[in-house]
Formats: sequence, structure tokens, C-alpha cells
Amino acid sequence: MTDEKNTSSSAEEQKEHEETEATPAISVPVEPKVESSFAEASDDKEVSEEPKGLKDFSNLKPGMTVKVHQKIQEMGKKGEMKERVQIFEGMIIAIKNKGISKTITVRKMSGSISVEKIFPLHLPTIAKIEPIKQAKVRRAKLYYLRDHKKRLKERKVSK
Repeated sequence: MTDEKNTSSSAEEQKEHEETEATPAISVPVEPKVESSFAEASDDKEVSEEPKGLKDFSNLKPGMTVKVHQKIQEMGKKGEMKERVQIFEGMIIAIKNKGISKTITVRKMSGSISVEKIFPLHLPTIAKIEPIKQAKVRRAKLYYLRDHKKRLKERKVSK
């Protein structure tokens, strides 16, 4: 009878030993919990949804003729990097997305050839966007200007 107890207790010990071997104990350092400053900031001040440092282009509208000043880096004759500002002047035919991924499509006529460029507004290479005039339009997307050579009624934009 003692043999049965010994075998059952040794079986229990062996089972416990297998369980501890199967799941090795890993010690993970516990970091102290720090309260976020966001909760404090939202109580004290009104937090804007857009990240800081973004340019404000809320005055841009479809039909507006703008000058987009973009920084271009080039290699000089001696191999040094030179930076210049290239101006692209045209009409905004579309504004897409919101926030950091906001883009404008600008259409420019060079003689009989038209060129369209899509500018991400928060691109670091865009120095500034200067509005020149605003056309009277009734659409958000002016893709019909691609097919038709229409002249739109325009007015000067106050800067």
C-alpha cells in the first residue's frame, strides 16, 4: 500500500515538474505607469486635431489661380547642391483629402499644351502658395476644363 502512495505522489511530482518545464518563467521588468499629458492638456486647453507645424491652406478653393513656390535641389557644375525656387502658376481644378494628406491639382496652359501637377500641401519643399485670382465656379471638381476651352469669370483675390 505504501508503494501505491509513493507511485501516485511521484507521478504528481513528475506532472508538476513537466508543467514548470513547459512554461519557462520569464521575468519582464514592469515600468511604472505614467499618466499621459494629453489628458491634462485637453482639460486646460483646446487641442487641435491637426499636428503642430502644418501650414494653413484653408483659403484655397477650386477655380482659384495660384502660384505654387516649390524648392528644387540641383547639382551644380562642381558637384555641390544648389537650391532654387520654381514657380508653377495655374488654376486649382481639384482639392482632395483632409489633414496631412491634403492635395491640390493645379492645371497650367503652356501655349496649346496643358500641364497638370498634383501637390501634397504639407510637402516640406513647398515654400508658399500665393493666390492671384478667383474664378466664379459652381463645382468642387473642375475636370470639365480639360475638355472645354472655357473662360471663367474671374475676380481679384484680396491678400
